[in-house]
Amino acid sequence: MAQTKPIKLIAIDMDGTLLNDQHEISNENRKAIKEAEKQGIHVVISTGRTRMTCDELVNSLSLSSYLITVNGSEIWDEARSLVERQLLNTEYIEYMWQLKEKHNTNCWAATVGKVWREEFPEDFSTHEWMKFGFDIKDDQVRQIILEELSNNKALEVSNSSPTNLEINAAGVNKAIALEKVCERMGITMDNVLAMGDSLNDLAMINAAGVGVAMGNAQPFVKESADWVTTTNVEDGVANAIKKWVLEN
Repeated sequence: MAQTKPIKLIAIDMDGTLLNDQHEISNENRKAIKEAEKQGIHVVISTGRTRMTCDELVNSLSLSSYLITVNGSEIWDEARSLVERQLLNTEYIEYMWQLKEKHNTNCWAATVGKVWREEFPEDFSTHEWMKFGFDIKDDQVRQIILEELSNNKALEVSNSSPTNLEINAAGVNKAIALEKVCERMGITMDNVLAMGDSLNDLAMINAAGVGVAMGNAQPFVKESADWVTTTNVEDGVANAIKKWVLEN
């Protein structure tokens, strides 16, 4: 693919992308991000994580740009003030909880201020929900739940690993959030280099001027990308930044 417009923004997923298997950011990745910033490129972390579970790592990069969390449910500005938050209706949380009970799966969910794992509140309506996730080792059960959820037009279904399903409100994904960030910055998605490894990264990889899949990405993500870099334990982020930004 020929890159036509200059890269002005790099969007990077966290788990399986920026982070290695010990959930650390390698020195090479840090160096490449710093070099890109020195050249005036905005670096935006775009993650499925909440602020509570990503802040320490993101803050260690000392970035001076936007932050996208919970698969695009939240957009934060340079000062980490909330720009926008999109919630998932409580009735859908109750519906997915019932699916979890019916099929006896593991699950988690993100509300404003908390990540729920083993224990969930008795009254779902007392919280503001952003995301619900299933972790399902059984392929058949996962497929059944995926098909049921995919039929619901009010939900956006993706994943962040081959065994899980992540559900946000319809119209919430990393690409739409990035488009809003680009609009605020006066650039377009053609100016974006986006990289990730899972289905929750697919929309931004497809929408970006340059979409990069990690070497460890799910097969469909690799097929959809413009380029495949090395894995998350081989400084794949740094290698993509070098190729598409620093060497141009």
